[in-house]
Amino acid sequence: MSSSSSSASSSSSSEDGNGNGHGARRGGGDFEGPSLTRRRGNNEIWPGPFVEDLVVKVAIDASRSIGRLAAAGAIANVFQVCSTWQAVSRSDPLWHRLTSVIWGRTHRMHTTWHEEYVYRHQTSQNFRLGRSVHVTLHFDPTGVDIPGGLICRCLTLSDAHLACGFADGTVRLFDLATRLHVATFHPQHGDRLGSFSRSVSGIIITDPRIIFATLDGDIYVAVIEGQHQARRAHIGNIVDDGSLVDFTGCGRWWVGLYAGVPGRAIHIWDGNTEELVYVNTTLTDRESLRGWRMLTELTEAIGRVRVTSQESAVACTSNKYMVLDLRNPAFPLHDRESARGFIVNSLDTNNEAFIIVDNRGRAIVRRADTLEELCRFNTRLGNLMGCMNLGYALLCAAGVIRVWGIEHGQYLYSFGENIGAVNAMAGDDRHVAAASSNSTIHLWDFGAQ
Repeated sequence: MSSSSSSASSSSSSEDGNGNGHGARRGGGDFEGPSLTRRRGNNEIWPGPFVEDLVVKVAIDASRSIGRLAAAGAIANVFQVCSTWQAVSRSDPLWHRLTSVIWGRTHRMHTTWHEEYVYRHQTSQNFRLGRSVHVTLHFDPTGVDIPGGLICRCLTLSDAHLACGFADGTVRLFDLATRLHVATFHPQHGDRLGSFSRSVSGIIITDPRIIFATLDGDIYVAVIEGQHQARRAHIGNIVDDGSLVDFTGCGRWWVGLYAGVPGRAIHIWDGNTEELVYVNTTLTDRESLRGWRMLTELTEAIGRVRVTSQESAVACTSNKYMVLDLRNPAFPLHDRESARGFIVNSLDTNNEAFIIVDNRGRAIVRRADTLEELCRFNTRLGNLMGCMNLGYALLCAAGVIRVWGIEHGQYLYSFGENIGAVNAMAGDDRHVAAASSNSTIHLWDFGAQ
């Protein structure tokens, strides 16, 4: 194991901003703090709420013009104006707003929102400087009943867990705090339409549930702390729909990308009712034959789909991408082809944007809702796999993971470990995970120490 970590200065600067402060909560419920309205002896009122609004605006402006890490220094300057303004810095509802608009966090993992903000800032700084702890995760490989069953096909991260989906249909769950394998979820054994028909296509973690789908179109739901035999929530119809080549979602929506039957590329389910609410698009029509071949062969990726926190989905194939509003998918927000073609495994999203790399190695980061270009950079890489978080893009080629800042498109560094050929990769604002072709699961933790 290699290890390095440190805390970062709260006034360091980098990256670009996101969000706006108008829709954020100012308090209430569990986060209600003491009133910020302060009376003096002569009945004058200190404008606490006004100072709060000013602080949020200053933070957003600094984040957008310089980067998220610059928000901390801008906030500190406001608090230094006078003792009354400094008192506002003790308002936890204010830090709730700041954590939401700067770091996109709506629930906290620490005692106070101020602690949450500082932690997110320091963790992002660690990402920028390459400070992390690298480990390999271990699990019991017995019980695999097909050749190639231990090939990891997909990875998904949550705050507490890493889920790994394998070619034999099993999902192995790891606890990120202990880095131990804590559960294995199995699909129901049914008819096989090919050696890899039960291969896991994608996983969603919405604690306490884990949802995963297999190539034959079945979708399973299990309780993380419950029984490990998953319940089949949807029975796939591979003849009518084709192969379910990728699957993703969030608490509200499940999204599947199919290939094999024209005009049925995108399926959307209501995650609360588990009902199918949309089927359409021709995105994978050109890949129909390859969709059927995936049932019996380990082929290259046909397409990929990812969701944002703004209830939109971005899907791509090697020659086209599209953006859908999950609340109104019948009218795609954007639908674009490329003469250069795309590297399918490069597509990923964060809260509001997506990255995709073309076949000449040019990466572009765009806002999902407007397609506004946030940055572009030349990777000078060929076949690659990638992921992204709020501030950084991580692209793996020839076993080496390289990191770019996505707010200005600058190359930062490469990981010290060469992990060989990669089958799957995932990242969030604290962790990066990658599955090597030799079934080794790698994990890097950038969490502030």
